[in-house]
Amino acid sequence: MADVAVGGGAGTVRALVGEVRRRLESSGMTGARGEARDLVAAVLGVPRLWPSANGDAVVAAGVATAAADAAARRATGMPFAYAVGRASFRHLTLEVDQRVLIPRQETEVLVDLVLERAGRGGTAIDIGTGSGAIALALATEARFDRIIATDVAEGALEVARRNAERLAAQSRCPVEFRQGSLLAPVRGERARVLVSNPPYISHDEAGSLPASVRDWEPAVALFSGAGGLAATVSIVRGAVDVLEAGGLLALEVDVRRAALVVEAVAACGRFSDVRVALDLTGRERFVVATFAGE
Repeated sequence: MADVAVGGGAGTVRALVGEVRRRLESSGMTGARGEARDLVAAVLGVPRLWPSANGDAVVAAGVATAAADAAARRATGMPFAYAVGRASFRHLTLEVDQRVLIPRQETEVLVDLVLERAGRGGTAIDIGTGSGAIALALATEARFDRIIATDVAEGALEVARRNAERLAAQSRCPVEFRQGSLLAPVRGERARVLVSNPPYISHDEAGSLPASVRDWEPAVALFSGAGGLAATVSIVRGAVDVLEAGGLLALEVDVRRAALVVEAVAACGRFSDVRVALDLTGRERFVVATFAGE
């Protein structure tokens, strides 16, 4: 590892973790000890427990500066992933900033659902790609011929493209990024899979969100009209013009509205095998369905 060397002294990993811990504690943060270790690990790009086992390693000056800057951001209440500029998603490490949602562990299950049912070949479309998490997980794990990822925000696409460039060597198929609202950028396409983690929180529910979400993450990726259902229903209705016969629709949904999404899919009259899937905590978090065709 270029940024550390074996040795001892003031510039060690142990000392850096201690400095970061003191900075976080001074802001009133609880759990600062573990957070300091995790922050240093993230800056170094190593497993989270690595600093505990390698305290005598000497860090480069640039690492110490980067860790101090990340600690200062975290001390303001900035979410950890934004503070360190990266987040884990499945087997990937993705760059993130405030232009994109922080990838969630529950969304990894959405990728599993696609992998279980997608088969090989064809096109997969990811609507509202954000950091590119879903699209890039599929590009590195599935066997599609190509993937199209869309987002309404150009800033989000800049982040996703950077992640795609970093992960190009791991990808099994090309990923094309297109800007536009929901399905507008993919008119005329035919896909084997249409997957999305769309905005699904109602505007009047903003006050119930944790401050770390409400005050930091992009509103355009969180909130949707019509009681949180507008984006989801639009995708469901538009999917019939994009999916090929037998194609898979896979959506992440609000746990309070899974039944309503199932109703919207059934109301189209064009889908079969409509079902709700559970997240890792047993909540109704996903809706999947097969397009029956014309």
